[in-house]
Amino acid sequence: MTDQKKPVLRAAGIDKFFAGAIALDQVDLTLFPGEVHALLGENGAGKSTLIKCITGAYHRDGGTIRLGDTEIDPRGPEESQALGIGTVYQEVNLLQNMTVADNLFLGWQPMRAGMVDRRQMNRRAQDILAEYGLHVDPSLLLSSYSIAIQQVVAIARAVELSGKVLILDEPTASLDRDEIDLLFSVVRELTARGMAVVFITHFLDQVFEIADRATVLRNGRVVGTRKLAEVTQGDIVELMLGRHLEAAKRDRSHATPGDTILSLKGYGKRGMIEPFDLELRAGEVVGLAGLLGSGRTETCKVVFGAVTADQGSAELRGKEIRLTSPRGAVEHRFGLCPEDRKIDGIVGDLSVRENIVLSLQARQGWTRPLSRARINELVDEYVRLLDIRLASPDMPIRLLSGGNQQKALLARWLATNPDVLILDEPTRGIDVGAHAEIIELIEGLREQGMALIVASSEMEELVAYSTRVMVLRDRRQVRELTGDEITTDRIVKAISQEETAA
Repeated sequence: MTDQKKPVLRAAGIDKFFAGAIALDQVDLTLFPGEVHALLGENGAGKSTLIKCITGAYHRDGGTIRLGDTEIDPRGPEESQALGIGTVYQEVNLLQNMTVADNLFLGWQPMRAGMVDRRQMNRRAQDILAEYGLHVDPSLLLSSYSIAIQQVVAIARAVELSGKVLILDEPTASLDRDEIDLLFSVVRELTARGMAVVFITHFLDQVFEIADRATVLRNGRVVGTRKLAEVTQGDIVELMLGRHLEAAKRDRSHATPGDTILSLKGYGKRGMIEPFDLELRAGEVVGLAGLLGSGRTETCKVVFGAVTADQGSAELRGKEIRLTSPRGAVEHRFGLCPEDRKIDGIVGDLSVRENIVLSLQARQGWTRPLSRARINELVDEYVRLLDIRLASPDMPIRLLSGGNQQKALLARWLATNPDVLILDEPTRGIDVGAHAEIIELIEGLREQGMALIVASSEMEELVAYSTRVMVLRDRRQVRELTGDEITTDRIVKAISQEETAA
C-alpha cells in the first residue's frame, strides 16, 4: 500500500497570493514512490500554481516542501530538476531543430578532446530510449517524429536529469489512443522503478486507467485525496464541482419559450466537437454542462463562428445561414462573452467607453462612426443598468475589477441588441456580489425574450437559470435535460457516465 511507504515528496500548507488574491490556501500534497498521483480540478483551481510552487517557478508565500527527509526551497525549475523533480508539459519544451540525442543530452553532452562525442552520445541515447520501448534514430531531428515520441524524449531527459519525481502536465491532450498507450507504458515503467509521477489531466477515463490516487483542488484548496480503486468517476466529479448529489428543483412553469430563433442540425467541427443538434428559442437559456475539456467552449466558438463548422446546417428564424466568422455572427445579431475575458474579451488599454461600444461600431462599420452623443448615451445607460463601478468611463478597462470587466463585456453585447447571446463561464473569477448580479441579469434577459446559451462549470447556476441543459463529455453531446430533470444529481451522473440518454 502506498500510504505505508515513506513519502518521496511532501508539500504541506502551501500558500500563494497574487495582488492580495488567494491562489493557494494551505494546500497539502504527498507523493509516494511507485505511484501515479493525479492532480485534478477545473480551470483556476490552482493545479498549475501548485506545480510552479513545487518546482520553484513561483515563490510560495507559506508552507514547506520536503524531498525525502530534506526540506527544499528551489529557486527555479533548473534547481528543482537538479534536486530530483522533473516536469514535462503538453507543449514539448525541446528544440525542434536539433537531433533527438542533442535534446536528450543538452547541457551534459559526452565530450572527447574538447568536442561533443556524437558517436557516444547517439549510442547512449539509443540505449536510454530503448529502456522506454522507443527504437528511433537519435541522430535525426526531433521534428522528424510525432508529438508522442517527442513526449517520451522529454520524459527520458527529465528522468535522466532528475529521477525522483516526474510531473506530467496535460501530456495526452494532443495524442491519439495508440500514442496514449505508448506514453502510459513509459509511465508504468517509471513507477515500476519506484519513481513518483504526478499526472495532471482533465480526462477522467485516463485518470482511472493510469493513476493510483487523486488529489482534487477547488478554488485554491484541497477538497479531497482519494484512492481511485475505492471511488467512482461520479465521486471525483462531485469533488471537482463542489456539489452534493441532491435533486435541486425549481418551478419552471413561468419559463415558457417563444419561437425558434436558432436551429442547428448535425452541427460540428471535425477534431474539435462532435455533431450536435440544438433548437434555441426566444426566452430560453440552454445551459452547457461538462468538465474541463468536455467541449463547452468549443461548442460556444462553433455556434459563434469563431471556429467554422464543417458539418451540419444552421437556420436563423427559419432561414439557412452560414456562420464562418465572428463578424458574420455579429451581423446576424449574435454575441459572445468568451471564457477568458482578459485574453479574448476586453481590450485592456482601451477605455471602458471604447470597449462597450466596440461591437456595435464594428457591426455598423468603421466608415459610419457612432456619434459622440450616441456613445455617451449607450455607455451611461449600461453603466447604470449593470451597476458597473468605475472612476470614469474613460479609464482603461484593465483597471476594473474582474466582475466589473465582465459586466462591461455584457454591456458591449447588450448594446448590439442581440437575438442570441452566448456566455462562456460568465461568473468565473469574480466577487460574490457581481456573481449574484450576473445570475440575476441572465434570468432578466431570458424573461425579456432573449435567447441565451450559457456554458458553466457551476452546476447550481445551471440549475437556477437553465430551461434546458446540454451535457457534454469527450467533446460530444451525451444528454439533454429538460424541466424537472434539471438537477445537480442528474447533471453530475450524465457527466460521469452513470446516466446516458434514453
